[in-house]
Amino acid sequence: MSKYLVTGAAGFIASRVSEMLLEQGHSVVGVDNLNDAYDVRMKDYRLAKLKTNSDFQFHKLDISSKESIFELDKHGPFDAVINLAARAGVRTSLENPWVYQETNSTGTLNLLDFCKQQKIKKFILASTSSVYGEDALLPTPETATSNLPLQPYAASKISAEVMAHAYHFLYGIDVTVVRYFTVYGSAGRPDMVMFRFAKWLMEGKTLQLNGDGSQTRGFTHVDDIARGTIQALKPVGYEIVNLGGHQSISINELISMMEELIGTEAKIEHNPFHKADMSANHADVSKAKRLLNWQPEIDLIDGVRHMIEWHKENQNWIKDIKTE
Repeated sequence: MSKYLVTGAAGFIASRVSEMLLEQGHSVVGVDNLNDAYDVRMKDYRLAKLKTNSDFQFHKLDISSKESIFELDKHGPFDAVINLAARAGVRTSLENPWVYQETNSTGTLNLLDFCKQQKIKKFILASTSSVYGEDALLPTPETATSNLPLQPYAASKISAEVMAHAYHFLYGIDVTVVRYFTVYGSAGRPDMVMFRFAKWLMEGKTLQLNGDGSQTRGFTHVDDIARGTIQALKPVGYEIVNLGGHQSISINELISMMEELIGTEAKIEHNPFHKADMSANHADVSKAKRLLNWQPEIDLIDGVRHMIEWHKENQNWIKDIKTE
């Protein structure tokens, strides 16, 4: 079996990727700096589950520190680096673009150089549908322009993508860039719409909605995303691949679905639509199917129902989780 270095291991997606790798019999060395970009109790919850497996090792470190990364050489050799550590979120990137650049761009460079020095042949980089900007064709193929980012978050991810290509070209590192489209699921990020709406609806709080709710998203269940990320370990040379849901839905339709599943009626306060947000995203995943034999499998209503069940089961402690 293989050994993988997974960054951002306490994060929403990386923790699920790590779980699946462990279930397949692999060993995982996970790193995370456990920052407070959102309520760290969510990260503690995910990390505690991973630590029950003896094939999982955890190291608290920041990938933007080259010295810390290179200290991981004694825990290898690694068959691949799966870089899922990131500062995420389009709106918060306006508040501190420097930390986005340090983590997403410099952090990726440090890990690529680690692969070069340690002769690690495979590198996976998590990127985002935000790189496509505002006017992309829907559903969006990988060939759509990505040179007009709307916020520092997307700009930092584009920087990471092109650096990964440079290291592929110069040093022969096999790279798959996976661009994620609006991921949701159990134990998700509390600053994202699915977690917030489920929590607020269950607690009888007013939903804070930016815009009129007509904006649409191609929501993707975390299990589909994790499975696709693992399938992206396949040797490809250098490829960019969308991983996204097969069902696009407006935020208003999502609210109606969640009202029915929870059995309550939403109180909604409308706020101005944020300039950094995209009005729509929806992935063309034909390349993922062709190249990785991947396609999304979890229907949106089933995924949302399962997520709500998780919220109900954990309501006694997530009631205190901050959603800002």
